[in-house]
Amino acid sequence: MKTRITEMLGVRHPIVQGGMHYVGFAEMAAAVSNAGGLGIITGLTQGTPDRLRAEIARCREMTDKPFGVNLTFLPSVTPPDYPGLVDVIIESGVKVVETAGNNPQKWLPMLKDAGIVVIHKCTSVRHALKAEAIGCDAVSVDGFECGGHPGEDDVPNFILLPRAAEELKIPFLASGGMADGRSLVAALALGADGVNLGTRFIATQEAPVHPNVKQALVDASELDTRLIMRPLRNTERVLVNAGVERLLEKERALGDKVTFADIAEEVAGVYPRILVDGEMDAGGWSCGMVAGLIHDVPTVQELIDRIMREADELIQVRLRQFAEA
Repeated sequence: MKTRITEMLGVRHPIVQGGMHYVGFAEMAAAVSNAGGLGIITGLTQGTPDRLRAEIARCREMTDKPFGVNLTFLPSVTPPDYPGLVDVIIESGVKVVETAGNNPQKWLPMLKDAGIVVIHKCTSVRHALKAEAIGCDAVSVDGFECGGHPGEDDVPNFILLPRAAEELKIPFLASGGMADGRSLVAALALGADGVNLGTRFIATQEAPVHPNVKQALVDASELDTRLIMRPLRNTERVLVNAGVERLLEKERALGDKVTFADIAEEVAGVYPRILVDGEMDAGGWSCGMVAGLIHDVPTVQELIDRIMREADELIQVRLRQFAEA
């Protein structure tokens, strides 16, 4: 399948693996790239320039296909070494960067001068237009269904994607609720040039996470995510568990007086405890409503092949019969 995204990224299929904390290691990125999509290493999971350099090198040993690096720009008392991380990305010859969080404008000249394609994650049309205006090559439009941070506008993809198509000139990916061939065909019909899968890729054989995490996704329904940190205007969609319920109870009890310190026990440092150690009740970890569409744990190759096969059947058989009628 050829779209503006496949042409821009040099990949076979219009499927991108989003950056995910403690998931986007070399094994994950290489598996997606080898299967014809674009894999993404999560830069902040590596933390330091040296560790990111080593992870990029490890990924190159596993694939000769294009892959990217995610850089999430967040306000912090002690911020990561962003200049060092950007230098490593450039020096390592990475050709695609997925940016998220704060406005990436400060870093665009360095990345663009190195010939790097920049895809910025956006949760609204106005943010997508800003990304286009500052020179991003593409955007990932994240609907309210998505795992992680859906923003504060609460617009689902059936509205957000066609609105983005009305306004944007650059290519864009549909993110949030993307799971299968139906997702891909629907995204293309609504104006997107491809899809960004996050949660769905966690439930694959190659995903470097604890088996408890993969089983939790298979067991979950579309009703099993919760929104946390809404009072702090840092909303995150997570899979419900005992830790999340404790956090939500604190938010209800404290109301608008809640601070990050009040909920730190359920959000700070929980990713390695959950994704590495399998402590499923430790606290909040990003998970999309798409969990309700996850019923198995295939290999990445099997998943991507299935998505493309389903998409082709939908286009060639189901949709064609309506056109012919």
